[in-house]
Amino acid sequence: MFEFIKKAIFIGAGLASMTAEKIEEAVEEIVKKGEISEKQGKELIQDLKEKSGKAKKDLGERIDKVVHDTLQKLNIPTRTEVEELRARIEQLEKAAEKKE
Repeated sequence: MFEFIKKAIFIGAGLASMTAEKIEEAVEEIVKKGEISEKQGKELIQDLKEKSGKAKKDLGERIDKVVHDTLQKLNIPTRTEVEELRARIEQLEKAAEKKE
C-alpha cells in the first residue's frame, strides 16, 4: 500500500513541480486519513523531497541540453562566443587607434 501511495503522488502531482511545502501537505493528508503511519509519513516526505530535487535537477539538465542543441542547429552564437568576439573587436579597435 505504501509503495502504491508513493507512486500515486509521483504521478498525480508531477514530482518535479512539487515544492517541499506541497509534499508535506500531501503526505500529512494521507497520514490524517490513516492510510500510512506517522513514521512512514516522515520517511515518505524525505524520500519525496530527495526525488523531487533529483527530478528538478534532471529536468533542468534536459532543458539546458535541448536549448544548447537547438542553438547549435540554428547556428546562433553562445554568450561566450559573443563575449569573445567583443573582446577581439576591442583589441582590434585599440590596435587601429595606435596606428593612427
